[in-house]
Amino acid sequence: MKLKLILSVFLLFASVSAFSQEKQPAKAKKQKQTVVEKGLIKVSVMYPFAEGKTFDMDYYETKHMPMVAGYLGSNLVKYTIEKGTASGIPNTLLPFMAIGTFYIKDLKAYQDAIAPNRDAIRADFPNYTNAAPVILVSEVVR
Repeated sequence: MKLKLILSVFLLFASVSAFSQEKQPAKAKKQKQTVVEKGLIKVSVMYPFAEGKTFDMDYYETKHMPMVAGYLGSNLVKYTIEKGTASGIPNTLLPFMAIGTFYIKDLKAYQDAIAPNRDAIRADFPNYTNAAPVILVSEVVR
């Protein structure tokens, strides 16, 4: 009887220990996620979907966005590229083909970097799209 009790307690502790070890990597992964800092400025460049509009994601990812990121220098924290896949409402058209986002430290520094390069940036548009982008500048609050 004592042997069964000891064996049961041992198995219980072994199970709890194994369960805890399985959970730790997921917890560690969660802690390693990149968090965008509150107060950063987010510049979203959104390309609306419409009949006849095109978008070359490969060019945008390998040429256009790195070019613009290069103009931003140390003010740039990171940038992301999103490919539109669906609308949030079933059976409705895709709102945007793509969205490029720059996370920056300072809006004035961003504007100062973009201003002298605006013509080069716009001249590159036909290389990847025939859609006019919609730009939203916002502040990260969380």
